[in-house]
Amino acid sequence: MGLHALANRARRWLHGMALEVWHDPAYRLPLPGLEFATGFEPRRADFVAWYLLQSHAVPEKAFRKPRRATYAELARVHTPEFLDSIARPQELARVFSVDPGLLPVDELLHAIRLSVGGTIEASRAVLRKGGARLGRRALNLLGGFHHAGRARAGGFCAVNDVAVAIASLRADGFAGQISILDLDAHPPDGTAECLEHDEKVWIGSISGADWGPFPRAVDETVLEWAEDTRYLEVLRGLLARMPDGAKLCYVLAGGDVLKGDALGRLALTLDGVRRRDLLVSDALLEIPSVWLPAGGYGPTAWQALAGTGLLLSLGSRTRIPKTYDPLGARYAEVALTLEREQLGQSNDLSMDDVALDLGLRPDKNKLVLGFYSAQGLEHAFSRYGILRELERLGYGQFRVEIGSLSPGDRMRLYGRDASGAEHTLIETMVEKREVGGVPVLYVHWLTLRHPAAHFSDLRPRLPGQEVPGLGMAREATELLQRMAHRLDLKGVAYRPSSYHTAYAGRGQLWFVEPERQGRFEALVRDLAHLSLLDATKAVAEGRVLLNGVKYEWEADEMVRWIEAPQLDREAVARERERAHFTVTAEGPPPQ
Repeated sequence: MGLHALANRARRWLHGMALEVWHDPAYRLPLPGLEFATGFEPRRADFVAWYLLQSHAVPEKAFRKPRRATYAELARVHTPEFLDSIARPQELARVFSVDPGLLPVDELLHAIRLSVGGTIEASRAVLRKGGARLGRRALNLLGGFHHAGRARAGGFCAVNDVAVAIASLRADGFAGQISILDLDAHPPDGTAECLEHDEKVWIGSISGADWGPFPRAVDETVLEWAEDTRYLEVLRGLLARMPDGAKLCYVLAGGDVLKGDALGRLALTLDGVRRRDLLVSDALLEIPSVWLPAGGYGPTAWQALAGTGLLLSLGSRTRIPKTYDPLGARYAEVALTLEREQLGQSNDLSMDDVALDLGLRPDKNKLVLGFYSAQGLEHAFSRYGILRELERLGYGQFRVEIGSLSPGDRMRLYGRDASGAEHTLIETMVEKREVGGVPVLYVHWLTLRHPAAHFSDLRPRLPGQEVPGLGMAREATELLQRMAHRLDLKGVAYRPSSYHTAYAGRGQLWFVEPERQGRFEALVRDLAHLSLLDATKAVAEGRVLLNGVKYEWEADEMVRWIEAPQLDREAVARERERAHFTVTAEGPPPQ
């Protein structure tokens, strides 16, 4: 990111606009099943904040910490009965399409109230110092909950932050005209209801679905499956119709407009989204504006929001590098701050080491991989933010236990639930081994357990699971990658026992044999029309055919290389084109 970051610093110095960004680590929704069920990336706000900081697009001093909206502020828009209802697990579970048993209600409400407080304070900030000011804008990295009405919630929107912010401004005495540009893939039904009686608010919308009629006038255009050219043409018309005299504008810069989004019905590219934001930014050059992320249910939705930040801060349409991994970059930053002594290994040979080698005392000071102590691993879990997220899921009093178990070293992280019962939350067994002729960190098994949760129709059991997972597989994989890097190994390897475990690592892990990689890519391609659960079950139940013959899952070695893998791309492509998978309703006849 070196040259990219330097270029961004130069752009900010030459062309930078005043941008304040509201973010809090608690913006990560504590819902382990959300990504599996909907495609929503719960780390989206973190990914964007990290990218904007690491790329020097936004300086650290421009980031703001939100405060929680009070119930009195929420009550300016929502009824008391409604506010009581969203404190119940069943209602929140319905809003976010997860099982009630997975909901840490207090933590989720804390995140929601923080985001509403962020929208309120961002609104006040852009109006500060005499109102309109060239370039005055703010970006809140969680918000735009436009489906919440006065007494109803839905569509991942528990309360309506824009309506609450406007009500707060009116209570402050602000009487100016307000525009709302709702550029999410879904229409602003809740916002229209909440602002039904505010005659000084204009709402314009471009969406991919018609949810009308609305309780008040909305300048809405429905563009089902529209691509960049058509969408931007319609947007220019909407901006031309926006009434003059607005003193404040809210922009819901939805990421669900991207092609392939799980829930949207539009087909924009990332460049098209950036051009959307550029048109809107230019139209609002002299109008204070608050930008909100709204929806986004695909793997690149965070890039759409990060692009919004780049555009607002730098006026830049520079693409985010395809190779940029926000979690990996963040963990690499943290790793640089961790000393060897903090993790367990000292450069000094102690008398304890000598006594242990001579067999004079028990293995009390065993180190995982000859490097990590139990205390060092617990310290790492804390510094990388893993313990914080586990606390949000209802666990505490953590401890790490390590030991040897042929053929490798085992690590367990324990935590206690609200009743005081202790559970294994994370367990892995690892060793140093050669794969493909190079030394790697070999993972014999890795389990991430959320025993306080339970399986349901919304969070079904996957093959090999005893209890639901923690939703932290990516964090665990990155932590193992940092361990491999610190030990001068070339990557992290394992054998995925089922389709879903290999699928989770696609794009970052590769099968060692190019033909196996090609078949896997063909399998992902040909099962794309199925949910991950249905695809996994089809493979496990023998209902998948490879070129007409029953296919059995191949549990071969995959590696996440620290440097780019040296794959025979032509061999991968040949096998991918040769292999064609089909799914039968029932198992194939005996061969």
